[in-house]
Amino acid sequence: MPVIAVVDYEMGNLHSVCKGLEKAGATPNVTYSPKELEQADAIVLPGVGAFDPAVQHLRSRGLEQPIKEAIASGKPFLGICLGLQILFESSAEGTQPGLGIIKGKVRRFRPEPDITIPHMGWNQLEMTQPKNLLWEHLPSDPWVYFVHSYYVDPIDPLIRAATITHGTQTVTAAIAHENLMAVQFHPEKSSNIGLQILSNFVAQVREKIPA
Repeated sequence: MPVIAVVDYEMGNLHSVCKGLEKAGATPNVTYSPKELEQADAIVLPGVGAFDPAVQHLRSRGLEQPIKEAIASGKPFLGICLGLQILFESSAEGTQPGLGIIKGKVRRFRPEPDITIPHMGWNQLEMTQPKNLLWEHLPSDPWVYFVHSYYVDPIDPLIRAATITHGTQTVTAAIAHENLMAVQFHPEKSSNIGLQILSNFVAQVREKIPA
């Protein structure tokens, strides 16, 4: 089974993510060791909480450069929730610079009379990269589970893999470019749809492992 490093920087729902990866047919390895990130077949960066503490914890553990090098090397990479947002240059939630791997900013939902912030619960994805392998074997407009007050706004619209609509606002729900994939929702909390997405990611990892 492929070994997937799950990055531990004190900001992730690690147990649920690991259970999901195990069900998807992978061996998760919770770690903050740069060497183990390098040795793993793929990397998952989960995240729950606020932007500034997340990037501070990553940097204090010396993980920023190893993550950048892993992505640049072509290693399959999946960011989840806050693990998507910290890939960007900056966030309206804080003052710390993000990792800057993706050009763009993290923005807060505009208040509207009939929406709740945070956006919490189930919402439907609209695929903007319908042929992306991450979406294989999914129904059209699948429902997935969100908990967030902020959303990513990439400069390059072509990396946007899916959107959602909350109130009158249509925002990015997932990005994908080559080996880098990241989602705003929680696949580990999204029932069979989320498990299929994780299985699709694991399948891509398997394809890259030398025979």
